[in-house]
Amino acid sequence: MDWGPLWLTMQLAGVTVVVLLIVGTPLAWWLAFTKSRFRTFVEAVVALPIVLPPTVLGFYLLVALGPHGPIGGPWKDLTGSSLSFTFTGLVIASAFYSLPFVVQPLHGAFESVGRKPLEAAWALGASKLDAFFTVASPMAIRGFLSAVVLGFAHTLGEFGVVLMVGGNIPGVTKVLSIAIYDHVEVLEYTQAHILSAVLLIFSFVILTIVYTVNRRLPLHVS
Repeated sequence: MDWGPLWLTMQLAGVTVVVLLIVGTPLAWWLAFTKSRFRTFVEAVVALPIVLPPTVLGFYLLVALGPHGPIGGPWKDLTGSSLSFTFTGLVIASAFYSLPFVVQPLHGAFESVGRKPLEAAWALGASKLDAFFTVASPMAIRGFLSAVVLGFAHTLGEFGVVLMVGGNIPGVTKVLSIAIYDHVEVLEYTQAHILSAVLLIFSFVILTIVYTVNRRLPLHVS
């Protein structure tokens, strides 16, 4: 068995989750508290990957990340290399694809915190950034846990988007879902069973841990 696609998939999921937490946390915070007229539009854009076929999203990401695209073009001018069919391109594509699975749990968690604890912290002299890290974040711990697990698990199972953007390059973009497809395509069912079972068991264990931890955590951690 070649376990390279498994380790590559784990790396992709881990990096993607970190990127999504950095990008998705302020976005979810804004959605939870803004009164902007553009809120509904932004929510629709964030949720779009849930309903959009992965091949459609993958095609437009491939165009955007290509050497003449709005993202890939400036990147190529800056670095001299292309984003499409690279690990970096996969991370960007995965971040778009898994965005709602990180933003939506955080959005709901921040809404459940509300403004009153924050206003109390501000009244006591805390800055907005300090109130976020010392008040809002601990109280939204369930949302952060769900966001990390859902974002990681969703990235593990990607197929259409990663195939369109990354192709099937061993050691570079050949992730687990594509490796399983390759084995099935050449009737290597034993290898496909093994890789599929690993992914199934891992996903089940992770979800079980999340549900268990969520039940034991209080609604708000002080």
